[in-house]
Amino acid sequence: MTNSVLTTAADLAGHALARVTEGVAALRRPDKPLHPDGELYAGSLVRPGSDSPIGVPWIDQSGVDEVTVRVSRAIGLPGPLPDVAGLAVRLRKGQTRYGDLLLASTGWDPITRHLLMPAWNDRRPLTSLLPYRSPIGAIVIGARPRGELAYELCWAPVGGGWRPLGELTLEMPLPPEDEVSFDPILNTLPGLQHYAWVERLREQSYAVARRVRRASEG
Repeated sequence: MTNSVLTTAADLAGHALARVTEGVAALRRPDKPLHPDGELYAGSLVRPGSDSPIGVPWIDQSGVDEVTVRVSRAIGLPGPLPDVAGLAVRLRKGQTRYGDLLLASTGWDPITRHLLMPAWNDRRPLTSLLPYRSPIGAIVIGARPRGELAYELCWAPVGGGWRPLGELTLEMPLPPEDEVSFDPILNTLPGLQHYAWVERLREQSYAVARRVRRASEG
């Protein structure tokens, strides 16, 4: 598929997502049209590093990241009903943020990891859906629940098998007033980039979310 076709398709899809975001905002909390309610935690991401480096130090090298994590449901439907689960992770050092990762409930195989799937419970895997650009090509990031407050994070080449990235642990609940606004377009992950068509697809809906949030604050 040519870049011009991808760009046009991304623009059309992004416009549609933006209109959906506006519509949801008109029906519920204007400051949070999606993922209106959630649980916020302080935690840590322990990364073992990789035996086969790909040119992204955050993946290749071992380390520990301080994180702020939000667990939520996309539409905010009552608990017994299926909803798209969300896991938002902000990497930080002290009070300095340096990357946001947003994951949503999907399948886990090479095809369904790119498809949103409503979750009946909190055991469904989650992925970034859309790929990141890396030195080895397009990769996807995913998470699988491991116990009540822990996740196994993985990464995979598009179409390839999963490889370990780290263990995410939610350590301490945070009060509602510590709420943060996650934005993976503005706050990219270290060493990874968004493809232009991914930015165009997501940017319109994120711009709407930022605009309605500013309006609710003003």
